[in-house]
Amino acid sequence: MIKVAIIGVSGYTGLELVKLLVNHPKFEISYIGTSKGDEKLTTLHPSLKDVYSCEVKKSNANDIAKVADLAFLALPHKTAMGFAKELLKRDVKVVDLSADYRLELSTYEEFYCPHEDKENLSHSVYGLPEIYKEDIKKATLVANPGCYPTASLLGLLPFVKYIDENYPIFIDAKSGVSGAGKSPSDIKHFVKVNENIFAYNPLKHRHSPEIKEKLKCLTCRDFEVNFVPHLLPVTRGMLVSIYLKLKGDIDAKEILQEFYRKSEFVRVRQNPVEIKSTAGTNFCDIFVEQKDNAIFISSSIDNLLRGASSQAVVNANLMCGFKANLAIPKIAYIP
Repeated sequence: MIKVAIIGVSGYTGLELVKLLVNHPKFEISYIGTSKGDEKLTTLHPSLKDVYSCEVKKSNANDIAKVADLAFLALPHKTAMGFAKELLKRDVKVVDLSADYRLELSTYEEFYCPHEDKENLSHSVYGLPEIYKEDIKKATLVANPGCYPTASLLGLLPFVKYIDENYPIFIDAKSGVSGAGKSPSDIKHFVKVNENIFAYNPLKHRHSPEIKEKLKCLTCRDFEVNFVPHLLPVTRGMLVSIYLKLKGDIDAKEILQEFYRKSEFVRVRQNPVEIKSTAGTNFCDIFVEQKDNAIFISSSIDNLLRGASSQAVVNANLMCGFKANLAIPKIAYIP
């Protein structure tokens, strides 16, 4: 058994990691930590009562290294890099769910804060298995992609060679409220969210440069990406609508089908996708419609799973030499 730690268990992604790892046949949870510690896991997450219980400790890299071979960091940016740096020194593999290792240095520091672990940043692997599977297998540090970039990039990737860069890419993205995190704020107040939908940080959201940078890494082309996120009055789920133009006479449906022909976590749909079909799973459902050289791409994921925790477990599986789909849920739980 591979012993694993979950650091930052108090949030939604931390809970999802526990739920996935409790029944994992090859991973054993050996350490669970928060910034405070000395708490009961069932106090933080009452849904785990009579299911799984353990002592929640105050996170400490030395203690983690004594009992864990791999650590999941479900921490805010900046905090995560401090833990990752110390764990990697102690030969603990890391899957980081924050933004700390996703971006090139200049991009990260422009949109987040000064980076405190440039050495490890230079050899981190971006954890999108459809593109970087072989690199992930050899990695000691994987940067788990953001939820919006996951859904957006999976929709865009089949078409990157054919995009007409004379026209901007427009991404209209909508997420369940859990995507905004557990800490209370004005935009997550029930009265604000219920029976409502609204954009936030339009054209300025931090996931926009992540999408743009990864497209450039894969194509050496600099696309104009206009990204607008919205909050939906639902707990979980994500729906992304992408609008762009292709160059040349191209069959978009055929390209999409062929690109994901062998992918076990992407399903090509014949009708526009919906969040109910992916909620509770690691699937990304994708649909494309074409009118001349203009195309509409629709993708759907569970923002807490494929956009965070289940994708993190897929990455950990690959890092440890296991099949990618080990302990990964496949059946949507919303009818």
